[in-house]
Amino acid sequence: MGVAGSYDCVTKTPMGDQKSVFTVTDNGDGTFSGKNAGAMGSMDIENGKIDGNTLTWTMNMTVPMPMKLEGSATVDGDSLTGSVNAGAFGSMPMSGTRQA
Repeated sequence: MGVAGSYDCVTKTPMGDQKSVFTVTDNGDGTFSGKNAGAMGSMDIENGKIDGNTLTWTMNMTVPMPMKLEGSATVDGDSLTGSVNAGAFGSMPMSGTRQA
């Protein structure tokens, strides 16, 4: 099935659970593009890489403060499990389910 799709995600942050839709578009060359869109706005995926069923990427957050986020996740069927590293705020667990 691959890793492409839209996932309903929850990231556990210091400000509480943040719900978002994480969209993965497989570029066909070991990279992916997409976005992570939630109540705090939308962030474009940068440097998206696919290694088997493992995804790694970065995002530039602007709200509530500018910060570079580093994400990694594993896709297992319709489940996505991983984390987002927010620098001084540490690693925040992220999980999601592929939309039908």
